[in-house]
Amino acid sequence: MGDDPYAGVLRGSLRESGVQDLSLTLPLPTGAAFITVAESGENVIAVASGANAGLTPEQRPPLEGATVLVLQLEIPLETVQAYARAARERDIRVILNAAPATALSAALLADVDVLVVNEGELDTLSGPGSQPGDLEGQLRRVQAQGPRTVLVTLGGEGSAALSGEDLIRVPAPAVTVLDSTGAGDTYVGVLAGALGGGEPLERAMRRATVAASLACTREGAQPSMPSRDEIERGLTGERA
Repeated sequence: MGDDPYAGVLRGSLRESGVQDLSLTLPLPTGAAFITVAESGENVIAVASGANAGLTPEQRPPLEGATVLVLQLEIPLETVQAYARAARERDIRVILNAAPATALSAALLADVDVLVVNEGELDTLSGPGSQPGDLEGQLRRVQAQGPRTVLVTLGGEGSAALSGEDLIRVPAPAVTVLDSTGAGDTYVGVLAGALGGGEPLERAMRRATVAASLACTREGAQPSMPSRDEIERGLTGERA
């Protein structure tokens, strides 16, 4: 968090959601994203990193008792790598959401259990010579770089993952998209919670896909994220 009024708003939101606040305060503005949404529901995001860019490897959050560590690339890459290494040393599952897309070192990828990307990020990480239409081939190219599981979100088509030699595909329920802002974050958060709670990968993917689809039917980022009860009802409807 930064040292400004926005930090107080974010902390209040965390408390209201029952999230333990372990955030650091840095003498910088709180990171912010400015989002425009088209009539189709798709969005364009401009990010002002603020305090996120000031997070150092030494400012590691407490990891005692953790089962999953979720990382993304809106903090410095050296910090991401240090956190992943610390989690790996403690047998904590590492989920890396590789957004925004950038080149990743072999050392970092070797510490990642589940790498989550969208289609554009998969294209970037699979490198030159890959075929954009060959989903399984792209997943295998990225998996060969180190992560044990590579998972790609596919928008309205759901998601797919290559875990070991197993290719898993999970379709998305049909919804009317109002605003896709926050859908990817919803997916990663629900996936992490499900895996941390002991659910198998395919089941966790189904839960995350339903949650992200529900988020697309509402405006906003945090306000669009569904509750556990809403996700359960969505899963029940999926099975019906």
